[in-house]
Amino acid sequence: MLYKQTLEKLRALRLEGMAQALEEQRQQKDITQLDFEERLAFLVERQVLWKENRGLAVRLKNAQFKIPNATLEDLDYRPSRGLKRAQIEQLRAANWVQEHRNCLITGLTGTGKTWVACALGHQACREGHKTYYYPAAKLFRALETAHADGSLPAFFKRLARAGLLVVDDFGLAGVSGKLYRQFLEIIDDRHGSGATLITSQFPVAQWHEVIGDATVADAILDRLVHNAYRLEFGGKSMRDPKNLPDRT
Repeated sequence: MLYKQTLEKLRALRLEGMAQALEEQRQQKDITQLDFEERLAFLVERQVLWKENRGLAVRLKNAQFKIPNATLEDLDYRPSRGLKRAQIEQLRAANWVQEHRNCLITGLTGTGKTWVACALGHQACREGHKTYYYPAAKLFRALETAHADGSLPAFFKRLARAGLLVVDDFGLAGVSGKLYRQFLEIIDDRHGSGATLITSQFPVAQWHEVIGDATVADAILDRLVHNAYRLEFGGKSMRDPKNLPDRT
């Protein structure tokens, strides 16, 4: 009876990790060989691990990555891509997110920009950073909707609180000047308080042309470029079966 009550109280306190570990200990015949402090330490450790795993699962779900299973461990470093292992290792620790730096990934379609962006976002989630992923077209549609229904300030605040904002395929869709000004407000809110990762088929040197408004483009680039890591992908499309890496 005492055991059942203890489990109920642990779950009432939202200590699910400890409750699960206690149930497992009850099934281990040799557990009595451990003293009280050792058994308690195992329970506490399981609670910490459970909380960390639950937090990661929530962050990954909220991020809504296009490629949810992309990780840096599976990254393809073939020379033709122009991807430098040392640079990725710098980004792996996610210090750049903590330091509110940016990352700009450019290259032709199909060269793996989205995959790497999702992998870096996944790593940021592992490191405890709240992350949001948006294809650029979806982000601009969300801005239009928020403007129409009056929720734009709340949307700006939500994005400003993210440790990392990933904007994928920047510059592909035609966007009005008003939306680029709102995008500037997002970048401005995050400047010095959050990290932003942007992928684009267009080289950064062409972003003025993409944005159209020279003043807005200057302001956006000023906030994005000066402290950014730059990854420029080469090679042919990874979507062509002939160019896929040999995993055998």
